[in-house]
Amino acid sequence: MATLYVGGRVFDGEKVIDGQAVLEEGGKVKKIASAGEFTGFAGTKVDTSGGTLIPGIIDCHIHSMSGAEGNPGAISDRMSPAQLTVRGMELMRNTLEGGITAVRDCGGRDYIEFALRDAFNAGRFLGPTMRCAGRMICMTGGHGNRTGRIADGVDEVVKAVREQIHAGSDLVKIMATGGVMTPGVNPEDAHYSPEEMKAGITEAHRFHKCCASHAQGALGILNAVRGGIDSIEHGIFMDDECCREMLERGVWLVPTLAAVKNILAGYDGGDRSIPDYVIDKARRVFDRHIAATKMYYKAGGRIAMGTDAGTPHNRHGENARELEYMCEIGISTRDSLFFATASAADLMRLGDQGRIKEGNSADFVVCDGDPLVDIKKAARKENHRMVVKRGQVAKDNRAAFVAPAQRVAAE
Repeated sequence: MATLYVGGRVFDGEKVIDGQAVLEEGGKVKKIASAGEFTGFAGTKVDTSGGTLIPGIIDCHIHSMSGAEGNPGAISDRMSPAQLTVRGMELMRNTLEGGITAVRDCGGRDYIEFALRDAFNAGRFLGPTMRCAGRMICMTGGHGNRTGRIADGVDEVVKAVREQIHAGSDLVKIMATGGVMTPGVNPEDAHYSPEEMKAGITEAHRFHKCCASHAQGALGILNAVRGGIDSIEHGIFMDDECCREMLERGVWLVPTLAAVKNILAGYDGGDRSIPDYVIDKARRVFDRHIAATKMYYKAGGRIAMGTDAGTPHNRHGENARELEYMCEIGISTRDSLFFATASAADLMRLGDQGRIKEGNSADFVVCDGDPLVDIKKAARKENHRMVVKRGQVAKDNRAAFVAPAQRVAAE
Protein backbone atom coordinates (compact mmCIF):
# COMPACT_ATOMS: atom_id res chain seq x y z
CA MET A 1 0.00 0.00 0.00
CA ALA A 2 1.25 3.47 -0.89
CA THR A 3 1.48 6.40 1.52
CA LEU A 4 1.57 10.06 0.56
CA TYR A 5 3.33 12.62 2.78
CA VAL A 6 1.89 15.99 1.89
CA GLY A 7 1.20 19.46 3.22
CA GLY A 8 4.39 20.57 4.93
CA ARG A 9 8.00 21.37 4.07
CA VAL A 10 10.49 18.81 2.84
CA PHE A 11 14.22 18.88 3.62
CA ASP A 12 15.73 16.27 1.33
CA GLY A 13 19.07 15.97 3.14
CA GLU A 14 20.73 18.80 1.27
CA LYS A 15 18.11 21.47 0.66
CA VAL A 16 14.50 22.45 1.25
CA ILE A 17 12.08 21.57 -1.54
CA ASP A 18 8.88 23.43 -0.74
CA GLY A 19 5.54 22.61 -2.27
CA GLN A 20 6.49 18.98 -2.82
CA ALA A 21 4.79 15.77 -1.72
CA VAL A 22 6.55 12.45 -1.23
CA LEU A 23 5.00 9.13 -2.22
CA GLU A 24 6.20 5.98 -0.46
CA GLU A 25 5.48 2.52 -1.80
CA GLY A 26 7.04 -0.81 -0.89
CA GLY A 27 9.40 0.83 1.58
CA LYS A 28 10.92 3.09 -1.09
CA VAL A 29 10.45 6.66 -2.20
CA LYS A 30 8.32 6.15 -5.28
CA LYS A 31 7.82 9.73 -6.43
CA ILE A 32 8.51 13.31 -5.41
CA ALA A 33 6.35 15.91 -7.13
CA SER A 34 4.21 18.97 -6.51
CA ALA A 35 1.24 18.28 -4.29
CA GLY A 36 -1.10 19.04 -7.18
CA GLU A 37 0.14 16.04 -9.13
CA PHE A 38 -1.35 13.75 -6.50
CA THR A 39 -4.91 15.08 -6.74
CA GLY A 40 -7.25 12.14 -6.43
CA PHE A 41 -4.72 9.93 -4.63
CA ALA A 42 -6.79 7.30 -2.82
CA GLY A 43 -4.16 5.68 -0.60
CA THR A 44 -3.00 6.54 2.91
CA LYS A 45 -2.15 10.18 3.48
CA VAL A 46 0.07 11.65 6.18
CA ASP A 47 -0.68 15.33 6.64
CA THR A 48 2.62 17.08 7.32
CA SER A 49 1.09 20.58 7.39
CA GLY A 50 2.89 22.79 9.87
CA GLY A 51 5.76 20.32 9.97
CA THR A 52 8.81 19.22 8.01
CA LEU A 53 9.63 15.86 6.48
CA ILE A 54 13.35 15.08 6.81
CA PRO A 55 15.40 11.96 6.07
CA GLY A 56 15.89 9.54 8.95
CA ILE A 57 18.75 10.81 11.13
CA ILE A 58 22.03 8.85 11.02
CA ASP A 59 24.44 8.39 13.93
CA CYS A 60 27.94 7.44 12.77
CA HIS A 61 29.33 6.55 16.20
CA ILE A 62 27.53 4.48 18.82
CA HIS A 63 28.23 1.53 21.10
CA SER A 64 25.15 -0.66 21.08
CA MET A 65 26.39 -2.96 23.86
CA SER A 66 26.85 -0.09 26.33
CA GLY A 67 23.88 1.26 28.25
CA ALA A 68 24.95 4.82 29.16
CA GLU A 69 25.27 4.09 32.89
CA GLY A 70 27.79 6.07 34.92
CA ASN A 71 30.24 3.19 34.48
CA PRO A 72 28.94 1.22 31.46
CA GLY A 73 31.80 -1.28 31.41
CA ALA A 74 31.22 -2.35 34.99
CA ILE A 75 27.55 -2.97 34.26
CA SER A 76 28.07 -4.91 31.03
CA ASP A 77 30.76 -7.06 32.67
CA ARG A 78 28.07 -8.46 34.95
CA MET A 79 25.76 -9.37 32.09
CA SER A 80 25.61 -12.65 30.17
CA PRO A 81 25.76 -12.67 26.36
CA ALA A 82 22.02 -13.39 26.29
CA GLN A 83 21.29 -10.42 28.54
CA LEU A 84 23.52 -8.16 26.46
CA THR A 85 21.73 -9.23 23.30
CA VAL A 86 18.26 -8.57 24.69
CA ARG A 87 19.32 -5.22 26.09
CA GLY A 88 20.97 -4.32 22.78
CA MET A 89 17.72 -5.00 20.93
CA GLU A 90 15.89 -2.75 23.36
CA LEU A 91 18.46 0.04 23.08
CA MET A 92 18.38 -0.05 19.29
CA ARG A 93 14.59 0.10 19.32
CA ASN A 94 14.88 3.18 21.54
CA THR A 95 17.33 4.59 19.03
CA LEU A 96 14.94 4.11 16.13
CA GLU A 97 12.03 5.61 18.04
CA GLY A 98 14.29 8.61 18.72
CA GLY A 99 14.45 9.34 14.99
CA ILE A 100 17.73 7.54 14.24
CA THR A 101 17.23 5.20 11.28
CA ALA A 102 20.86 4.13 10.78
CA VAL A 103 23.84 3.71 13.11
CA ARG A 104 27.50 2.79 12.96
CA ASP A 105 28.64 0.70 15.93
CA CYS A 106 32.26 1.66 16.53
CA GLY A 107 33.17 -1.09 18.96
CA GLY A 108 30.96 -3.79 20.41
CA ARG A 109 31.27 -6.79 22.64
CA ASP A 110 32.45 -10.17 21.32
CA TYR A 111 30.56 -9.59 18.05
CA ILE A 112 27.17 -9.85 19.79
CA GLU A 113 26.12 -6.68 17.98
CA PHE A 114 26.52 -8.49 14.64
CA ALA A 115 23.42 -10.55 15.46
CA LEU A 116 21.44 -7.35 16.04
CA ARG A 117 22.75 -5.88 12.80
CA ASP A 118 21.84 -8.93 10.76
CA ALA A 119 18.33 -9.15 12.22
CA PHE A 120 17.57 -5.46 11.67
CA ASN A 121 19.16 -5.20 8.24
CA ALA A 122 17.27 -8.28 7.03
CA GLY A 123 13.99 -6.83 8.27
CA ARG A 124 13.35 -9.61 10.79
CA PHE A 125 12.91 -6.96 13.47
CA LEU A 126 12.19 -3.26 13.15
CA GLY A 127 15.33 -1.34 14.01
CA PRO A 128 17.91 1.00 12.53
CA THR A 129 20.19 -0.04 9.71
CA MET A 130 23.46 -1.03 11.38
CA ARG A 131 27.07 -1.06 10.31
CA CYS A 132 29.49 -2.64 12.81
CA ALA A 133 33.23 -2.46 13.38
CA GLY A 134 33.48 -5.51 15.62
CA ARG A 135 36.35 -5.30 18.10
CA MET A 136 38.24 -2.03 18.07
CA ILE A 137 41.96 -2.55 17.56
CA CYS A 138 44.29 -1.08 20.20
CA MET A 139 47.81 -1.44 21.55
CA THR A 140 48.68 -3.17 24.82
CA GLY A 141 47.35 -0.95 27.59
CA GLY A 142 45.75 1.34 25.03
CA HIS A 143 42.36 2.98 24.93
CA GLY A 144 39.64 0.36 24.65
CA ASN A 145 41.82 -2.55 25.78
CA ARG A 146 39.07 -3.95 28.06
CA THR A 147 36.99 -5.19 25.13
CA GLY A 148 39.15 -4.44 22.10
CA ARG A 149 41.54 -6.60 20.09
CA ILE A 150 45.02 -5.90 21.49
CA ALA A 151 47.68 -5.89 18.78
CA ASP A 152 51.27 -4.68 18.81
CA GLY A 153 53.56 -4.28 15.83
CA VAL A 154 52.76 -4.11 12.13
CA ASP A 155 52.20 -7.83 11.60
CA GLU A 156 49.90 -8.17 14.60
CA VAL A 157 47.86 -5.12 13.61
CA VAL A 158 47.39 -6.54 10.12
CA LYS A 159 46.30 -9.84 11.63
CA ALA A 160 43.82 -8.05 13.92
CA VAL A 161 42.29 -6.26 10.93
CA ARG A 162 41.93 -9.57 9.10
CA GLU A 163 40.20 -11.05 12.13
CA GLN A 164 37.57 -8.31 12.10
CA ILE A 165 36.98 -8.77 8.40
CA HIS A 166 36.72 -12.54 8.81
CA ALA A 167 34.22 -12.06 11.65
CA GLY A 168 32.02 -9.98 9.35
CA SER A 169 32.82 -6.37 10.17
CA ASP A 170 31.55 -3.58 7.92
CA LEU A 171 34.34 -1.21 8.89
CA VAL A 172 37.54 -1.31 10.92
CA LYS A 173 38.25 0.93 13.89
CA ILE A 174 41.82 1.55 15.02
CA MET A 175 42.69 3.45 18.19
CA ALA A 176 45.28 6.11 17.40
CA THR A 177 45.44 7.75 20.84
CA GLY A 178 44.47 7.54 24.46
CA GLY A 179 40.95 8.46 25.54
CA VAL A 180 38.73 9.67 28.33
CA MET A 181 37.08 6.39 29.36
CA THR A 182 40.21 4.24 29.84
CA PRO A 183 42.21 4.54 33.10
CA GLY A 184 45.89 5.31 32.92
CA VAL A 185 45.98 6.75 29.40
CA ASN A 186 46.36 10.32 28.21
CA PRO A 187 44.01 11.47 25.41
CA GLU A 188 46.85 13.54 23.95
CA ASP A 189 49.27 10.63 23.59
CA ALA A 190 49.72 8.90 20.24
CA HIS A 191 49.43 5.14 20.70
CA TYR A 192 50.09 3.33 17.45
CA SER A 193 53.15 4.32 15.47
CA PRO A 194 52.73 5.75 11.95
CA GLU A 195 53.84 2.39 10.53
CA GLU A 196 51.30 0.42 12.55
CA MET A 197 48.48 2.82 11.65
CA LYS A 198 49.28 2.74 7.95
CA ALA A 199 49.54 -1.04 7.88
CA GLY A 200 46.15 -1.51 9.54
CA ILE A 201 44.39 1.07 7.39
CA THR A 202 45.93 -0.25 4.19
CA GLU A 203 44.82 -3.77 5.03
CA ALA A 204 41.27 -2.63 5.74
CA HIS A 205 41.14 -0.73 2.47
CA ARG A 206 42.53 -3.72 0.61
CA PHE A 207 39.31 -5.50 1.54
CA HIS A 208 37.16 -2.47 0.71
CA LYS A 209 36.41 -1.58 4.31
CA CYS A 210 35.98 1.97 5.56
CA CYS A 211 38.41 2.75 8.37
CA ALA A 212 37.70 4.91 11.42
CA SER A 213 40.15 6.02 14.06
CA HIS A 214 39.55 7.09 17.62
CA ALA A 215 42.00 9.99 17.55
CA GLN A 216 42.12 12.80 20.11
CA GLY A 217 45.74 14.00 20.35
CA ALA A 218 47.26 15.91 17.43
CA LEU A 219 50.10 13.47 16.71
CA GLY A 220 47.76 10.50 16.70
CA ILE A 221 45.39 12.34 14.38
CA LEU A 222 48.26 13.00 11.98
CA ASN A 223 49.40 9.37 12.14
CA ALA A 224 45.89 8.24 11.19
CA VAL A 225 45.40 10.84 8.47
CA ARG A 226 48.78 10.18 6.86
CA GLY A 227 48.01 6.47 7.01
CA GLY A 228 44.91 7.00 4.86
CA ILE A 229 42.10 7.04 7.45
CA ASP A 230 38.52 7.71 6.29
CA SER A 231 37.20 9.31 9.47
CA ILE A 232 38.62 10.82 12.62
CA GLU A 233 36.44 10.18 15.66
CA HIS A 234 36.40 13.01 18.24
CA GLY A 235 39.45 14.98 16.99
CA ILE A 236 39.70 16.84 20.29
CA PHE A 237 43.24 18.23 20.08
CA MET A 238 43.22 18.90 16.34
CA ASP A 239 45.63 21.68 15.43
CA ASP A 240 46.18 23.69 12.25
CA GLU A 241 48.42 21.02 10.74
CA CYS A 242 45.84 18.29 11.40
CA CYS A 243 43.08 20.44 9.98
CA ARG A 244 45.03 21.22 6.82
CA GLU A 245 45.99 17.62 6.13
CA MET A 246 42.48 16.35 6.84
CA LEU A 247 41.08 18.89 4.39
CA GLU A 248 43.61 17.94 1.73
CA ARG A 249 42.65 14.27 1.98
CA GLY A 250 38.90 14.75 2.39
CA VAL A 251 38.82 13.07 5.80
CA TRP A 252 35.55 13.14 7.73
CA LEU A 253 35.38 14.38 11.31
CA VAL A 254 32.81 12.70 13.56
CA PRO A 255 32.86 15.09 16.54
CA THR A 256 30.62 13.29 19.13
CA LEU A 257 30.04 16.44 21.16
CA ALA A 258 27.45 14.55 23.20
CA ALA A 259 30.07 12.28 24.74
CA VAL A 260 32.00 14.70 26.95
CA LYS A 261 28.98 16.96 27.46
CA ASN A 262 26.87 14.13 28.90
CA ILE A 263 29.63 12.79 31.13
CA LEU A 264 29.89 16.17 32.85
CA ALA A 265 26.12 16.66 32.92
CA GLY A 266 25.70 13.29 34.60
CA TYR A 267 28.31 14.09 37.22
CA ASP A 268 26.87 17.55 37.84
CA GLY A 269 23.48 15.86 38.20
CA GLY A 270 24.82 13.83 41.11
CA ASP A 271 26.01 10.54 39.56
CA ARG A 272 29.14 9.58 41.50
CA SER A 273 29.41 6.17 39.82
CA ILE A 274 31.33 7.86 37.01
CA PRO A 275 35.02 7.19 37.77
CA ASP A 276 37.00 10.20 38.96
CA TYR A 277 39.61 9.77 36.21
CA VAL A 278 36.83 10.08 33.60
CA ILE A 279 35.58 13.33 35.12
CA ASP A 280 39.08 14.76 35.37
CA LYS A 281 39.83 14.08 31.71
CA ALA A 282 36.39 15.20 30.53
CA ARG A 283 36.85 18.56 32.20
CA ARG A 284 40.29 18.93 30.65
CA VAL A 285 39.14 18.25 27.10
CA PHE A 286 35.70 19.92 27.09
CA ASP A 287 36.62 23.35 25.71
CA ARG A 288 39.25 21.96 23.37
CA HIS A 289 36.71 19.54 21.87
CA ILE A 290 34.41 22.39 20.94
CA ALA A 291 37.26 24.48 19.54
CA ALA A 292 38.46 21.63 17.31
CA THR A 293 35.00 20.99 15.91
CA LYS A 294 34.52 24.68 15.18
CA MET A 295 37.93 24.80 13.52
CA TYR A 296 37.13 22.02 11.08
CA TYR A 297 33.65 23.35 10.38
CA LYS A 298 34.90 26.87 9.62
CA ALA A 299 37.57 25.39 7.35
CA GLY A 300 34.88 23.64 5.30
CA GLY A 301 35.82 20.10 6.33
CA ARG A 302 33.61 17.06 5.88
CA ILE A 303 31.63 16.35 9.03
CA ALA A 304 29.24 13.52 9.87
CA MET A 305 27.09 13.31 12.97
CA GLY A 306 28.07 10.88 15.71
CA THR A 307 27.30 10.76 19.41
CA ASP A 308 29.27 7.94 21.11
CA ALA A 309 25.88 6.83 22.50
CA GLY A 310 26.31 4.27 25.26
CA THR A 311 28.96 6.25 27.13
CA PRO A 312 27.93 7.75 30.51
CA HIS A 313 24.52 9.47 30.37
CA ASN A 314 24.73 9.47 26.56
CA ARG A 315 21.51 7.55 26.05
CA HIS A 316 20.38 5.55 23.06
CA GLY A 317 17.23 7.25 21.85
CA GLU A 318 18.50 10.74 22.65
CA ASN A 319 21.06 10.65 19.84
CA ALA A 320 19.40 13.45 17.88
CA ARG A 321 20.31 15.93 20.60
CA GLU A 322 23.72 16.08 18.88
CA LEU A 323 22.04 18.31 16.28
CA GLU A 324 21.29 20.82 19.01
CA TYR A 325 24.80 20.58 20.43
CA MET A 326 26.28 21.30 17.00
CA CYS A 327 24.10 24.38 16.59
CA GLU A 328 25.03 25.60 20.08
CA ILE A 329 28.67 25.98 18.97
CA GLY A 330 27.86 27.86 15.77
CA ILE A 331 27.02 25.23 13.16
CA SER A 332 24.00 26.29 11.09
CA THR A 333 20.72 24.41 11.31
CA ARG A 334 20.97 23.44 7.66
CA ASP A 335 24.50 22.12 8.03
CA SER A 336 23.72 20.18 11.20
CA LEU A 337 20.84 18.46 9.39
CA PHE A 338 23.08 17.78 6.39
CA PHE A 339 25.80 16.31 8.61
CA ALA A 340 23.20 14.03 10.22
CA THR A 341 21.62 12.83 6.98
CA ALA A 342 23.28 13.07 3.57
CA SER A 343 26.87 13.49 4.78
CA ALA A 344 26.52 10.71 7.37
CA ALA A 345 25.09 8.39 4.71
CA ASP A 346 28.06 9.15 2.46
CA LEU A 347 30.53 8.28 5.20
CA MET A 348 28.70 5.05 5.98
CA ARG A 349 28.37 4.20 2.28
CA LEU A 350 24.60 3.99 2.55
CA GLY A 351 23.75 4.86 -1.02
CA ASP A 352 20.00 4.50 -0.54
CA GLN A 353 19.70 6.45 2.70
CA GLY A 354 20.28 9.96 4.04
CA ARG A 355 18.44 11.69 1.20
CA ILE A 356 14.79 11.84 0.27
CA LYS A 357 14.96 11.01 -3.40
CA GLU A 358 13.23 8.62 -5.73
CA GLY A 359 14.41 5.05 -5.28
CA ASN A 360 15.85 5.60 -1.81
CA SER A 361 14.69 3.83 1.31
CA ALA A 362 11.64 5.48 2.88
CA ASP A 363 13.37 6.46 6.12
CA PHE A 364 11.72 9.61 7.45
CA VAL A 365 11.18 11.77 10.48
CA VAL A 366 8.16 14.07 10.46
CA CYS A 367 9.14 17.02 12.64
CA ASP A 368 6.60 19.38 14.13
CA GLY A 369 7.45 22.87 12.96
CA ASP A 370 10.58 23.79 11.03
CA PRO A 371 13.98 22.49 12.22
CA LEU A 372 15.69 24.90 9.83
CA VAL A 373 14.35 27.68 12.04
CA ASP A 374 14.52 25.83 15.37
CA ILE A 375 16.82 22.80 15.42
CA LYS A 376 15.06 21.47 18.52
CA LYS A 377 12.23 20.40 16.25
CA ALA A 378 14.52 17.67 14.93
CA ALA A 379 16.89 17.28 17.88
CA ARG A 380 14.28 16.52 20.53
CA LYS A 381 12.20 13.39 20.07
CA GLU A 382 9.15 14.94 21.73
CA ASN A 383 8.92 17.14 18.62
CA HIS A 384 8.79 14.16 16.25
CA ARG A 385 5.31 13.45 14.97
CA MET A 386 6.40 10.24 13.26
CA VAL A 387 9.44 8.07 12.64
CA VAL A 388 9.35 5.81 9.59
CA LYS A 389 11.79 3.03 8.65
CA ARG A 390 11.55 1.47 5.17
CA GLY A 391 7.97 2.66 5.00
CA GLN A 392 7.02 1.11 8.34
CA VAL A 393 5.89 3.39 11.14
CA ALA A 394 8.31 2.99 14.04
CA LYS A 395 6.74 5.72 16.16
CA ASP A 396 3.45 7.53 15.66
CA ASN A 397 3.07 10.52 17.94
CA ARG A 398 0.71 12.54 15.74
CA ALA A 399 -2.07 12.61 18.32
CA ALA A 400 0.11 14.74 20.59
CA PHE A 401 0.10 17.51 17.99
CA VAL A 402 -3.64 17.65 17.37
CA ALA A 403 -5.21 20.77 18.88
CA PRO A 404 -7.68 20.08 21.72
CA ALA A 405 -10.57 21.51 19.71
CA GLN A 406 -9.76 19.18 16.82
CA ARG A 407 -9.62 16.19 19.16
CA VAL A 408 -13.05 17.03 20.58
CA ALA A 409 -14.50 17.47 17.09
CA ALA A 410 -13.02 14.13 16.01
CA GLU A 411 -14.57 12.40 19.00
